[in-house]
Amino acid sequence: MMTLQCLCGAVEVTIAQKPEFVNACNCDMCRKSGARWGYFDPSQVTITGPGKSYRRGDKPVPSSEIHFCTTCGATTHFLLTEASVAKFGDTMMGVNMALASENELAGIELRYPDGKSWSGEGTFGYYRENRVLGTEG
Repeated sequence: MMTLQCLCGAVEVTIAQKPEFVNACNCDMCRKSGARWGYFDPSQVTITGPGKSYRRGDKPVPSSEIHFCTTCGATTHFLLTEASVAKFGDTMMGVNMALASENELAGIELRYPDGKSWSGEGTFGYYRENRVLGTEG
């Protein structure tokens, strides 16, 4: 189990286990929110504390809703929107693993998906070689 906190400590995210991998996507939403996503079933995550959410306005049907602390503004997690849940089921949420130190994530692969170039269909390409957290690189 891991417990992560935003910068001011007002929002706490508890996850049942470490993620299988972490994504550092280069799309505008991920890059500008400062997130490195670990993915979990919603039943594995507990969020406590005051938060707000944002849905991007540049997509006709946003697939996710970003959540952040109302005090310090740190991105904490994302949830799928109603449209995504209807299409895929409520099977995934993202937790901002940048809230953890690299030492806490040692041995986990950090991937760099090219979300900026992704069409929204199929698999991601990658803009940089993956690396293992907690190692030089």
